[in-house]
Amino acid sequence: MKMEDMILVSVDDHFVEPPTIFDNHTPAKFKGRFPQMIKTEEGADAWKIEDRIIRSFGLNAVVGRRPEELGMEPTALDQLRKGCYDVHARVDDMDVNGILGSLNFPSFVGMAGQNLEQMADKELATAIVRAWNDWHIDEWCGAYPERFIPCCIVPTWNPFEAAEEIRRCVAKGCHAVSFPPNPTLTGLPSLHSEYWHPLWKACAENNVVICLHISDASAAAPSEDTPIDAYITNMQVSLYVTASDLTYSHILRQFPDIRFALSEGSIGWVPHCMERMDMVRQQHGAWTRQDFGGKLPSEVFKEHVYTCFISDRTGIKLRHDIGIDNITYESDYPHADCLWPHAPEQLWKELGMIPEEEINKITHLNAMRQYSWNPFDKIKREDATVGALRARAKAKGVDVSYMAGKGGEPPSVDLGPVRMKDVREQLAFSRKKEAV
Repeated sequence: MKMEDMILVSVDDHFVEPPTIFDNHTPAKFKGRFPQMIKTEEGADAWKIEDRIIRSFGLNAVVGRRPEELGMEPTALDQLRKGCYDVHARVDDMDVNGILGSLNFPSFVGMAGQNLEQMADKELATAIVRAWNDWHIDEWCGAYPERFIPCCIVPTWNPFEAAEEIRRCVAKGCHAVSFPPNPTLTGLPSLHSEYWHPLWKACAENNVVICLHISDASAAAPSEDTPIDAYITNMQVSLYVTASDLTYSHILRQFPDIRFALSEGSIGWVPHCMERMDMVRQQHGAWTRQDFGGKLPSEVFKEHVYTCFISDRTGIKLRHDIGIDNITYESDYPHADCLWPHAPEQLWKELGMIPEEEINKITHLNAMRQYSWNPFDKIKREDATVGALRARAKAKGVDVSYMAGKGGEPPSVDLGPVRMKDVREQLAFSRKKEAV
């Protein structure tokens, strides 16, 4: 097998919702009340929901920029690579990066719809959830069903309506839902609460994977003086806490068919997490009274939890400890960690020496099975490889040069290492300018 022969499916990518997202999906009852993209006085694009203004770009959409121009820019659509918000341009960018399939997470509504939880009118909020899902499934994914894996959001403020929305989206071909790793951060019940049972039941009965994407990594920065490098380094392993919280919850034992995915969490830390859980079971199980039905915590974890990585040599070395059938690949387009347009080169350095059967599982077969998604009823395998997709991009002349004249600079005023407080000060200054 050569690098060009790989078939890549990414289970963690993102988009910036276009201003037209609700044009075809606003119920007449709520006309004039749905979110709208507005232009601030400083020229930034933001979403207005009720009386709130939500910005959702920054490091979330910097693909195609020079490394020294990342910072917390951009702030407007015209500062983004078009593939961030235009589905046709996105497919071109997937082709040039050798990516066949992609599961995309939201932006302005929050990674799992958290930005809608604060809305006073919950009926309106639920209507927005449904409209967002219809756009995502029917328009974004529907434009290229052989290229996109649908992933819905749910009204977390009502678990019964959330379960109903799961069933509605499954009927439309969606088998993934984005859910907050720690719902208590926005005032909702924890993973250990029976509050969520209607949702868990709907997901388990309909083969829906619950994606726990990093949405709050505040603990990754111990202080305001912490360099931003440390924060970025620590973000992925923040899901270590989620992994153990989930494994020790009742969910995986009470719902034997339920499946979760740790999205954008990488995999190198997973063997240690499982080993530590088993050690805790051995040393403390007599008094903590956890009942795993005769199994080890690590065994329960492997039965129910999927993982993914961008670049993780340690995880690949320990792939059998993690579970070769549980590992998937992610591109993370258009975030700052994205290796676009050279993702296959980096991945091949890590996978090239392992058996072809294992490469295929990691690069696409596991993802296809997990998310009940089969692109090969619409595209031939020989047309889905890294080499074939890149040849198509070359024939179309897809531009991969750095974006020029789009602004953006690191938020450091003294040219020293960028710290957490530098980032917050830049964001605060930007918002202050908007209000002037």
